[in-house]
Amino acid sequence: MSAEPFATGPSMPSFRTSRHVRFSPANMFALVADVESYPQFLPLCLGLRVKRRAQSDDGVETVIAEMTVGYRAIRETFTSRVTIDRPRLRILVEYVDGPFSHLDNRWVFRPDDAAGCFVDFDISYEFRSRTLGLLMGSMFDTAFRKFAEAFERRAGEIYKEPQSLPSA
Repeated sequence: MSAEPFATGPSMPSFRTSRHVRFSPANMFALVADVESYPQFLPLCLGLRVKRRAQSDDGVETVIAEMTVGYRAIRETFTSRVTIDRPRLRILVEYVDGPFSHLDNRWVFRPDDAAGCFVDFDISYEFRSRTLGLLMGSMFDTAFRKFAEAFERRAGEIYKEPQSLPSA
């Protein structure tokens, strides 16, 4: 696994990771595409409501989702457009409305030659309010670093560790 901040602007927090997991690209894609299940396992996610869903002829689905995140007494709700590109095993999340001035994240699921796949996750965001950024920023950084791990744990629960990694 590699994890690193990546540059998106002078003050914009960002995070990027690539993890090898023991599950197929299709299985990992399905977990991330199942946005309605996020409150069950995703750090800081308190609720999620799908407001609209549309399917195109080329197998790409667009979901408008409202997510509530929080920690202790702080709660914020924001709306995102989630593009679920099943043919290419990619998911793009774009900010629509809420406490951010910017929020984008991407998931890419790449097969490998051994068992499993590589999951690439990157996110960049910036809060509209400097005060909220100071209050929530470090919690978001911590949560984003745990997102890929949370999905991998969820895969273990759902798919029951179907594959084993080759010995090094």
